[in-house]
Amino acid sequence: MATQVFEAAQAISMEGKKDAKRKVKWLKHYSSAQSILIVGDGDFSFALALATAFGSGENLVATSLDSYGAMVLKHYQAVSNVIELKRLGATVLHDVNANTMKLHTSLKMKQFDRIVFNFPHAGFNGPETQLHVIKSHKELVRIFFRSASQLLSPDGEVHVSHKTGHPYDRWDIEQLASEYSLVMSEKVPFDKRDYPGYNQKRGDGRKCNRSFPLRNGCTFKFCVEHTEAEDASALVSLVAALAKVNMSRIDTM
Repeated sequence: MATQVFEAAQAISMEGKKDAKRKVKWLKHYSSAQSILIVGDGDFSFALALATAFGSGENLVATSLDSYGAMVLKHYQAVSNVIELKRLGATVLHDVNANTMKLHTSLKMKQFDRIVFNFPHAGFNGPETQLHVIKSHKELVRIFFRSASQLLSPDGEVHVSHKTGHPYDRWDIEQLASEYSLVMSEKVPFDKRDYPGYNQKRGDGRKCNRSFPLRNGCTFKFCVEHTEAEDASALVSLVAALAKVNMSRIDTM
């Protein structure tokens, strides 16, 4: 509840700023007003889809696990994506590990409204149905949630896009998130067409630059679990935001 209330307060506050220099732009779940951290964006095409839709990458931090050199070897089109992201004002970081990203020099002092990890995968070490493969994927997602929970703003959300059905349901994403006081607020279908230019990549092995099917993909949204006292505080913030907007409108009449 608190997340929705905070979002409402933010939206109302933005609406009341008549002198805002830029109009807030949206692409699906994301807006140009949000500070967004994208994790594991292999060829940086997801980040570029957002920045292009917003007309700016000012509030975007896009990261990949690979070094710049490895990225160039794996994904030939990533170079132009990175150049365009930087032109649009985005921050692009390489060698960012989900396990240690909280300690990264460019991240450790920041908090984000949205932290996004699309289709996390620990590598191709056997059939997806094998127990040891499932365990390795779960461990990756677990350490991501741990790091993300430390970089998330109080009213922010962590988004993990993931396939559903067998064997992917065995990753127990909701349970992994709960270990770090993150609760699922919504689960919605993932449609690649919502993000023009996005190209999901395998990212590992000889076929690293090939795409993979996104059948039954969903975006799982998580927020910090709030107490009743925090919810009450959020309501107070909403009322204050409403009052501020009303006063600003009176002043301009």
